[in-house]
Amino acid sequence: MKKIIIGIFLTFVSFSVFAHGPSPQKVEKSITINASPDKVWAIVKDFGSFQKWEPLVTDIKLEKKGEDTLRTLTLKSGGKVIERLKGIDEEAMKLKYEIIEGAVPVADYNSFIVVSKGSNPNESNVTWVGRFYRVYKLNPPIPAGQDDESALKAVNEIYDAGLPALKKLAESK
Repeated sequence: MKKIIIGIFLTFVSFSVFAHGPSPQKVEKSITINASPDKVWAIVKDFGSFQKWEPLVTDIKLEKKGEDTLRTLTLKSGGKVIERLKGIDEEAMKLKYEIIEGAVPVADYNSFIVVSKGSNPNESNVTWVGRFYRVYKLNPPIPAGQDDESALKAVNEIYDAGLPALKKLAESK
């Protein structure tokens, strides 16, 4: 009887090794901007004007739903993304938001953008961080476009387009 119980236990343990699901992903990008932190922060904290410095976004619709501030982004690719503002910390110059749903191949996406003083006067550092999972949360086989690589590629494209555009906008004002 002991051998049967041990055999059943080992069978369950061996299956649980494969039942871990997706790993969390993270993208972190920074850029130095030749403009004061206050000037850059004024651009970043304007949750309804993201399209002014993110070239992959063509339009924004900002709305309040109860206590939530939501923005619906229309992407250059034609899709839409709905994001929720999680907080603006004026003192820390930090904006936090999450993706509720949309055309970006990620799940449980949470992000923040922080503006800080640069090493020189009238210089800022902007850091944009996103944490997320791939869309497909089960174990392999993973459908095409719902894998870690697709999620990382999409977020990197957004950050790689947005940060240089933010720099250009802030430095031109």
